[in-house]
Amino acid sequence: MIKKVSLFLLWSLFLFCQLHAQNNNGKSDDIGRIALATYVPQQIEQMPPAGRTMLANKLSQIATQSGMGASPFNQRFIITANVTVLTKEITPTAPPMTALTLEVTLFIGDGIEGTKFASTSVTIKGVGENETKAYISALKNINPNNPSFQAFIDNGKNKIVEYYNSKCDFILKDAEGLAGQYKYDEAIFKLMGVPNVCKDCYNKCMNKTNEVFKAKMEHECQKSIADAQALKVQDKYNEAASILANILPDVSCYGEAQNLLREINDHKCSVALGKAQGAWGSKDVEGTSNALKDVPADSKCYQEAVALANEVRAWVKEKDKREWDFKLEEKKSDVEIQKARIDSEKAIGVAYGNHQPTTVYKVVGWW
Repeated sequence: MIKKVSLFLLWSLFLFCQLHAQNNNGKSDDIGRIALATYVPQQIEQMPPAGRTMLANKLSQIATQSGMGASPFNQRFIITANVTVLTKEITPTAPPMTALTLEVTLFIGDGIEGTKFASTSVTIKGVGENETKAYISALKNINPNNPSFQAFIDNGKNKIVEYYNSKCDFILKDAEGLAGQYKYDEAIFKLMGVPNVCKDCYNKCMNKTNEVFKAKMEHECQKSIADAQALKVQDKYNEAASILANILPDVSCYGEAQNLLREINDHKCSVALGKAQGAWGSKDVEGTSNALKDVPADSKCYQEAVALANEVRAWVKEKDKREWDFKLEEKKSDVEIQKARIDSEKAIGVAYGNHQPTTVYKVVGWW
């Protein structure tokens, strides 16, 4: 049987790995723990649609180049820009061309609260057959590796760290309130949006995520049992086992879930072993292999399946003078179980973030 793994040990391992990987706030690898969403506002005057697309791409490149590409966990902080036409001329050439000089001012800030954190400007020029092509020509000249962007990025990053350091208690209380309303996924989403460069707040939020995830599993415990039993009645054993496998050892219905899971695994083993024995009776090695792959490691006939696999392996070696490359399912280690739980918590946050409506940002007064 799989040993019982406590949530405390699960998160102790997780937090140790995270803290071991962290460096000081000023180092470049920590910048990647903060995400910037790209936003091109509608109020940029006279900008053609193709220019908006080009500007969005450039902003995304700047964020990614600095290790601050957008994350599904956090769309609060944005990198945006305003474009001002400084000069517009028609060249005395044949054919005549449009020449533009643009001032592009970049901003980093809290798009939800409408707070500007940092800004910088670059002047660019472009020439094209028409104004749209001139815009695109100019915007292509924005170099994401421009050294002047580094101080801009660092300033924005530091302000974001300050935000989390000052707002951490509010984030935790907000998550507690959401969990109290059974909005567990939203609470996990908010907590996991804190970048681990904000070490103290990050650690507090990860511990709170542990609590919320356990509360979610506890709340859904009996429903999961009922759903699994219904699927078992419909002979949907794999689906039922999948539901039961997500029930944590520290949840109250864990014992009941394990008993039901054993029943399902024993049934799956019986069916799979029967198919394997039938295939082996015809010396169908491939059919035997395919059937044995469905034998769960925690089923009562597992050892019988191991014996059959050894028999097939010996026969193949004697007859064909080769090794039979086949392995039965192995029992999961405690570390694998812990990783699966952590991945589940992360998946909840990602799934919630991916299904949120488009965020409406506030940038009024930024330029």
